Amino acid sequence: MQGSANLTIMLKAARKAGRALIKDFGEVENLQVSMKGPGDFVSRADRNAQAIIKEELMTARPTYGWFAEEDKAEEPGIDPTRRWIVDPLDGTTNFLHGMPHWAVSIALEHKGIIVVGVIYDPSKDEMFFAEKGNGAFVNESRLRVSGRTHMIEAVFATGLPFGGRADLPETLHDLARVLPGCAGVRRWGSAALDLAYVAAGRYDGFWERSLNAWDMAAGLVIVREAGGLIEPLDKNGDILADGEVICANEPLFDPLCKLIRG
Repeated sequence: MQGSANLTIMLKAARKAGRALIKDFGEVENLQVSMKGPGDFVSRADRNAQAIIKEELMTARPTYGWFAEEDKAEEPGIDPTRRWIVDPLDGTTNFLHGMPHWAVSIALEHKGIIVVGVIYDPSKDEMFFAEKGNGAFVNESRLRVSGRTHMIEAVFATGLPFGGRADLPETLHDLARVLPGCAGVRRWGSAALDLAYVAAGRYDGFWERSLNAWDMAAGLVIVREAGGLIEPLDKNGDILADGEVICANEPLFDPLCKLIRG
């Protein structure tokens, strides 16, 4: 698939960071780990991957803004209309426990809209990517959301709040409404890959609260370009600003929304 110059830069950065992370993943017991907060681990590997991505992207596009997980503050660019939104390691807890389900996520935002997204799963060597208007792909294959039309056949993904997060009651309420009517709900610990899997038709839908912009940014354009519907949980909200998202294929979107939104 022929993509834009920006997509090429992003794919290269994701692969380079992925190679470094795989190396560290092989020595996961030896990683120097510090605690950022309850259940929110950060490692040397995480910071190293971000440095690799930043060097690749900002060398190629020095005028763009930068917004990433491991930085304390957003860095506005000379070009105020474009910014990179980066999560160097989504699924850090999985990574540190030796579970091969984590990803590099890179998005490009233009005038408030995500126009290019890349999610790379180095453990499985799966590169999910999309450009606005050009479709979504995994490696060389076109992505399409699932064709399932009945809730009882559908598998959904979500996140479960960990240590001390305030949204546990809401999430338990969601599960009580969704579980009786579907084929299952999964919690695999990487919102970026949850979105990629909806785009690939592996999950039929996904919802989650209390996310950060860098967890979701790349996945938004990938899901849309694969034919999925995606909205904030609050219809009048903003996905990236509010940190809440719900998505599914077209036939299941309204039924899922009805359950989650009550």
